Amino acid sequence: MVLTTSGFTKLAQLAGRANGVENLATAEYPGPIGIHDEERITRNIREVLVDRIVEGLTRAVPVSQGARRSRDKTAASIVFAGNAEEVNRHFSENGWSDGLPIVPPTLKRIEAFLKFTSRPHHDLVATMIPENLQATPWNIAANGVMAGCAPETMPVLIAIAEAMGDERCGLNMIGTSSGLIPFCVINGPVAAQLNVSSGPHLISMGSNPALGRALALMIRNLAGYRPGLNYMGTFGYPLAFTLAEYESESPWEPFHVEHGFEPTTSTVTIGVTNNWGPSPGAASTDDLSGADTALELMSREIKKKVRLYNYPGIGPEAEHVMITILITPTVAKTLADAGYSKQEVKRHLHENTTMSLRDFDWILRHQSIMRTTLRAQVEAGVYPKEFLGAPDDKVRILSGPHILHIVVCGDPNRNRVMVLEGAHTRPTTKPIEGSMNLTMATV
Repeated sequence: MVLTTSGFTKLAQLAGRANGVENLATAEYPGPIGIHDEERITRNIREVLVDRIVEGLTRAVPVSQGARRSRDKTAASIVFAGNAEEVNRHFSENGWSDGLPIVPPTLKRIEAFLKFTSRPHHDLVATMIPENLQATPWNIAANGVMAGCAPETMPVLIAIAEAMGDERCGLNMIGTSSGLIPFCVINGPVAAQLNVSSGPHLISMGSNPALGRALALMIRNLAGYRPGLNYMGTFGYPLAFTLAEYESESPWEPFHVEHGFEPTTSTVTIGVTNNWGPSPGAASTDDLSGADTALELMSREIKKKVRLYNYPGIGPEAEHVMITILITPTVAKTLADAGYSKQEVKRHLHENTTMSLRDFDWILRHQSIMRTTLRAQVEAGVYPKEFLGAPDDKVRILSGPHILHIVVCGDPNRNRVMVLEGAHTRPTTKPIEGSMNLTMATV
C-alpha cells in the first residue's frame, strides 16, 4: 500500500510496475497537502483517506496476465509507414515525440548514426529508471535522429545515456512537481569538432538545440517519463538545453579537469535545474570592485532560490542539491585578476552566503512541505548545530563548497552571471568514447 496525493497515484502505480509490483495498492489523499492546515488534513484523513486505505487493502487484486508487453517489437521493426506529416501524427499520438515536428527515424538514418560507434547495435548502454528500459546504440540513435542531431554526434548521445543511467544522476526523482529541467555540459575537444557552442547565445546556437532536444527525448522514450503521468512539473517544462564550456577564454581549469579528467578528454555532464532566467550584470563602482560585485551578486542570487531550505543539509538524510553557476569569461577573468581561483570563489560563497535564522526559519516552515522545524532538522543530523542559535544569528546556508559548480561560458563581451538550482541529483560526468576519431570519420 502506498499513500499518494492528488495527481500522483498513476506515478506510484507506474513506479510499482517498473519494480515488479503489478496492481500496486494505493490510497490518494485529496488535494495538495502542503497548503492544507492541520484541521483540514485531519478531516480529509478521517472522511476520505481512511476509507480509501481500507478499500485498497481489501479489494480483489486482478490476476496478472503475464509480463507486460514490451514497448519494442524488435529493434529494427517498422512501427509505421507514411509521409512526414503522418509519421509525426503517429509518433505524437503514441507519446514518442515532444509535440514538435520530428525527423522520422528511418532505418537508413539510424544506420548513419551507428557508423559513429564501435559498440554493437543492441549492446546495453544503460538501464533507465523508472521504467527499467534498456538504452542501446540503436534506440539512442533513433532519438538522436528524431531530435535533428547530426550522425557524428552519436558518441555524445551514448555518453548522455550512460550519465543518465548512473545512480548519481538520480533519474528516478526527475519527475518531481517542482519541474526539474535536464541539461548537459560538453567539455573537451569534441565541442569544437561538433560545433557545440560555448560563446554568445550558446544554448540557441550550433549543435546545442538538437542535443538538448535529444536529451529530453531520451528521458521520454528511454526512461519512460511522460508529462502528466510520471513527469509532474506543475507548470510543465521548457526545452532541455546543452552548453559547452568556453575553455579557451577561461582563466581556470575546465569543469571536467576539475572532476578528474584530462584536458584532452571529451566529456558530457548531466545536471538539472529548476530555473533558467535572470542573469544580472556585475558592475565596478567607486565603492565596490567588479570582482566584489560579482561575488555579492552570486551570493544574492543563491539566496533567492526556492530550494534554499535544502542547501545546508549534511549527512545521509540530507537531500541532494546542486547549484550550477554560469559566468561569462569577462567575469571569470575579473575574479582571477583579483586573485581568486575557482575553488576560492566557491569557498568565498560558502563562507559569505548567510541569512538570519529568523528568515531561514520562515522559509523552512512556510516554503517547504516537510512540516518540520530547525530543531528537528538539527536533531536528525540534517542541519549543523549552528542552526539552533538565536533568531538574529547569521548562519551559512550552504553545506559546503562542493555543492557549487562553476561553468565559464557565454558572451565574452558581457559581464553576467546566472545561478541554476537543482535537486535530487548530482552532476554526472562521463567520457565521450571515440570522440578522437570524429574528425577522421567525417572526412
